Amino acid sequence: MIVCITEKPSVAKDIAAILGADHRFDGFFEGNGYRITWTFGHLCMLKEPNDYTDSWKRWSLGSLPMIPERFGIKLIEDPGIKKQFSVIERLIAEADEVINCGDAGQEGELIQRWVMQKANCRKPVRRLWISSLTDESIREGFNDLKPQADFNRLYFAGLSRAIGDWILGMNATRLYTLKYANNQGVLSIGRVQTPTLALIVNRQHEIENFVPEDYWEVKTLYRNVLFSAEKGRYKSEQAANEVMEAIKGTPLTITDIATKRGKEAPPRLFDLTSLQVECNRKFSFSADETLKLIQSLYEKKVTTYPRVDTTYLSEDIYPKIGGIMQAMTPYTQLTAPVLATKIPKSKKVFDNSKVTDHHAIIPTNVDPRRAALSPDEKRVYDLVAKRFIAAFYPDCEFSQTTVNAEVGQVAFKATGKQIVKPGWRDVYARDAANDTSDEAATQDDNAQQVMPDFVKGESGPHEPTLLKKATQPPKPYTEGTLLRAMETAGKFVDDEELREAMKENGIGRPSTRAAIIETLFKRRYIRKERKSLVATPAGVALIATINEELLKSAKLTGLWENKLRRIERGDYSAEAFIDELKQLIHQIVINVLSDNSHNAIEISQANEKKPRQRTKASKPRTPKPKIESLEQIKCPVCGNGHLIKGRTAYGCSEYRAGCAFRLPFADYPDTLTPDQLAKKMKSTKKK
Repeated sequence: MIVCITEKPSVAKDIAAILGADHRFDGFFEGNGYRITWTFGHLCMLKEPNDYTDSWKRWSLGSLPMIPERFGIKLIEDPGIKKQFSVIERLIAEADEVINCGDAGQEGELIQRWVMQKANCRKPVRRLWISSLTDESIREGFNDLKPQADFNRLYFAGLSRAIGDWILGMNATRLYTLKYANNQGVLSIGRVQTPTLALIVNRQHEIENFVPEDYWEVKTLYRNVLFSAEKGRYKSEQAANEVMEAIKGTPLTITDIATKRGKEAPPRLFDLTSLQVECNRKFSFSADETLKLIQSLYEKKVTTYPRVDTTYLSEDIYPKIGGIMQAMTPYTQLTAPVLATKIPKSKKVFDNSKVTDHHAIIPTNVDPRRAALSPDEKRVYDLVAKRFIAAFYPDCEFSQTTVNAEVGQVAFKATGKQIVKPGWRDVYARDAANDTSDEAATQDDNAQQVMPDFVKGESGPHEPTLLKKATQPPKPYTEGTLLRAMETAGKFVDDEELREAMKENGIGRPSTRAAIIETLFKRRYIRKERKSLVATPAGVALIATINEELLKSAKLTGLWENKLRRIERGDYSAEAFIDELKQLIHQIVINVLSDNSHNAIEISQANEKKPRQRTKASKPRTPKPKIESLEQIKCPVCGNGHLIKGRTAYGCSEYRAGCAFRLPFADYPDTLTPDQLAKKMKSTKKK
């Protein structure tokens, strides 16, 4: 009997239908020599501190750092999970062979390995490795099952990631909570979560501290074309006015005309991050919403495996391109030009060296009309479909014209761009007309000017204009721009080639970044204002409190991510990675415990609470209403702000708006709880 273990019941059902296991039992399918069962994602987790020793049950600085001699796993405490695991355990015990049919990625490998370890699997194991859930792909996968050992490095990388997150997360969270939280709540710190929060907080500081500077631009209109002074910005109004005076009444003369032909290649195929970015830009979908939608499309068999970080296809996909396009019946008009000729095979699309476990996200050979797609699923599928079709269209050819001119001694320049052959842009012609996104609205109008036939030496009157402008602060992160920042370890990179090269040093993985952002929302460290991500006071305070750069540096976290990828490739060891983090947490504990600044952090009442310890002798009391957060104490002076804790005093959160309310620690000690502080303020007011 062969036992197949999938990650979801729906996948088990699909595989059972293909293998002929058509008898349904409680927790598995059976037939034709197979039993197909499933997990529900993670059934197991790393053990918690209190599972190792009683001394780690209580939060204590003296017990840090907590480093188990050997990390162990346990079942997640859930009746449904325990019931399904007992089914898997029994089936494995009765099996002759096991086939790992988990999701073909690092997380999927970790989920399955842990379940098999917990079930004490000693049977031969092979691996089903597929990039889509179509019937054809499943059949091909079962005809080419891989040895389990081929994926050991993938498992070691996933295990190293999980253990590394445990070491830093468990220890740093307890360390900073006990040292700085003043018994008000938990300071949640994570290997990827904290650097991501730091990106948002740092951007927020840049915006808040930004001082705008005025500048002036001189432009002039000649034959309905806008020319700009080549000097660009003038820092003083006087200098700009002098230019305006110098060119008044003086004709504009064309001094040079240069036209260059250029080509623009189609945009790259989607990886998960670029799809999330595009969905956020066009539809305001969150990263998590996009991941759920593309996962659903994968499970409905119309798109390929989504948790990928490459924009390339492997060369073995090339023979299948025609069949995929023929199945995309709603897009017949767009696929017809590609199918009418020999399908091009570009290195910008097909490159085995850029594909490891999976290729880019593309449609499958299943007609999307056969799947019951929701409106949002149709939107995401449309993006994937058009990006796929456009990849096989010709380059867009354009003409770039630069016209130089002079007005007296002042040099001017105008540029214009004309599309000569749309090429792949034909795929998006209708979309471009309907695109109302902010990015589309802020396109440089000057670059889109259509130039008349200028003649070198021609001259004539013009209409000069003086424009006063101001430098602008950086824009707040949206989920889309934050995903890009995570992908490139905080660096702004617009070039696709360079961005591709930097992915190895990104923070987090495509499959986990959405969950990290959701965690920051859940813990109330960030909130959303329209499309912008804003750090809450608790989030800002947390980053200010963390004095270890390693815990909040996107660059350094990116280097850890690089090592995890190297573990996958086999040129770095899991042991070395774990040892490095053990040494790191030892040093962090020493550094924080030696910090005598006593800067307690104020935690929002919405954040997680550390469980209280109750002795056996204590009696339960009827809880009384308490003020648990300084945010609940309104400023008695301005009435608009709430109390916050500074270095030497309590003050009003509206201090930047001019409120000078202040309670020195000499009179109101910083050891007071919010409830005690409110009572003391009330009693002082009565006196």
